[in-house]
Amino acid sequence: MTLALQIILVLTAVLMTVFVLLHKGKGGGLSSLFGGGMQSNLSGSTVVEKNLDRYTILMAVIWIACIVALNLIQAFAG
Repeated sequence: MTLALQIILVLTAVLMTVFVLLHKGKGGGLSSLFGGGMQSNLSGSTVVEKNLDRYTILMAVIWIACIVALNLIQAFAG
């Protein structure tokens, strides 16, 4: 169980890093490489950006849940 949570923790950390880097910042971000830059100039918020926000938040929630679960397992194991 602990190993599975640790693997999920690492995977969500990597995915969350990628998703954060894909967000549009002041300079356009990496999302402009995939066609997000042109559409974001035409409208305020695209569907792609909204979905990217949702995926980033989901990864953060899973990441935090894994940290809490691993701490509870460590606290009650000994």
